Amino acid sequence: MRSSPTRWRARSGRPPHARASWPQRVRTDPTDAEELMSAITFVVETLLSLALFVVLARLLLQWTRADFRNPLCQAVVHITNPLILPLRRVLPPIGKLDTASVIAVLMVAVLDVACIFALHGVGFPPPLLWLRAVLGEIARTLLWTYLSAIFLYALLSLIAPGGYSPLQSVLGTVCEPVLRPIRRLIPAVAGLDLSPLWAIIAIQAILILMR
Repeated sequence: MRSSPTRWRARSGRPPHARASWPQRVRTDPTDAEELMSAITFVVETLLSLALFVVLARLLLQWTRADFRNPLCQAVVHITNPLILPLRRVLPPIGKLDTASVIAVLMVAVLDVACIFALHGVGFPPPLLWLRAVLGEIARTLLWTYLSAIFLYALLSLIAPGGYSPLQSVLGTVCEPVLRPIRRLIPAVAGLDLSPLWAIIAIQAILILMR
């Protein structure tokens, strides 16, 4: 037996058509905001790490006297010029030291550390801790740069020994100052140069100690 609308209103106090207009309870998952924040943190840290790598790469290319006619060197110069050239107008080089590039590395490292502290809610640390974090970030980036460069340099030497490419030329210029002392201490075994292997092991050990 069907109940009449009048009887339904007497029981519930609301007409049948009003049921669809009742507000729906929306459930929010607290992990959604955490995942979004984690994604933002990852993107920001990655971009700042890449920026630090590029300005540090320019400084390394200058220190190792790389051939800046190389297309890869020119790419690094073009990417970093918007930051380096304004600094160079107020910071002239001191001898062979490009102070503008050094200050650029410090500026990007400070910004990187500041964003990491801010995104993780750490706040402004004491000056000594801040300095340690900045220098540590630069050192880790430098070590990872050399670790990757030596690995690629050794790989290209195995794949195409005696060959030439813009990448191989740049890697040789950057890596050879590190590999030569190792070759003098540890000679080749059966004609196989193991200096890249020992360099990678040493760099990895230093990175572990810096954790």
